[in-house]
Amino acid sequence: MVTGLLLDARFEAHETGPGHPESPGRIRAVARALSGAGWTDDLVSIPAREASVEELCLAHEPAYVELVRREIVDEGRRRLSTGDTEVGPDSYMAARVATGGVLSAVDAVMAGQVRNAFCAIRPPGHHATANRGMGFCLFNHVAVAARYAQRKHGIGRVLIVDWDVHHGNGTHEIFYGDGSVFYFSTHQHPWYPGTGLAGETGIGAGKGTTLNCPLPAGTMMEAVRDAFRNRLLPAMENFRPELIVISAGFDARHGDPLGGFLLRDEDFGELTRILLDLADKFAKGRLISVLEGGYDLAGLGQAVLAHVGALARVGSVTSDTR
Repeated sequence: MVTGLLLDARFEAHETGPGHPESPGRIRAVARALSGAGWTDDLVSIPAREASVEELCLAHEPAYVELVRREIVDEGRRRLSTGDTEVGPDSYMAARVATGGVLSAVDAVMAGQVRNAFCAIRPPGHHATANRGMGFCLFNHVAVAARYAQRKHGIGRVLIVDWDVHHGNGTHEIFYGDGSVFYFSTHQHPWYPGTGLAGETGIGAGKGTTLNCPLPAGTMMEAVRDAFRNRLLPAMENFRPELIVISAGFDARHGDPLGGFLLRDEDFGELTRILLDLADKFAKGRLISVLEGGYDLAGLGQAVLAHVGALARVGSVTSDTR
């Protein structure tokens, strides 16, 4: 199996201010972990590029994309007017490169250059709605990637799996009425942003293609595994995705300062293998993983190793089913 890796120094240019948990150190922690494991030579480098405005508008309203550009580039604001998103002078560029890099990963997977890919990007994206940045997020990379795969590569059905400890309200909202993109989320509830109730399953053409699994603080792997195996997998027998995209948030790991779940490194490896099997069954192995949260830097690096090791089938990460 050939796995792609998107990792670019420009993601460090997004400056959020002293003490902010979503810091440039997150990218450095991931790079150190992968380099220290000696795996970078086993991974195919995916080039990053800036997403065009037209590409961003696959999931965002043009007025919102222009608002982000104006407030950061022209006005030099340090927080978007839409909410709680801290920014710096190069944040608009970094966010566009993050989205564009994910689209490069889509191209590489669809062309068969790699079978799957991990995109180590920032800022994260799953809280960004069509017209609002919030929760550390400017642009919703996975949402744009799903639309891009459909528009450019003719993919019909996309599964987005979000295992971040926080519900991806932006992704949920963007596809809530769209039956061609299935959104599945395990997340802590009640917790930021307070969305993602189990009864929210979609509307109109999207009815039945949103599957939220809210779980309490203290959740361990058993409950998350149950949601994947007994909720997600049966639903996919009917949906049959042609591409899988992961919102890979590692703040569900034990000890993360912004979450209350208790997942271990090997648990992320196990969840990855479940999704790889699903991709092999329905999507010709096509899977793209996009970094979302994860704020304990040492823990982030170790969890990413477990995840990427499973994607590339290197290392010796094993699953403990307790």
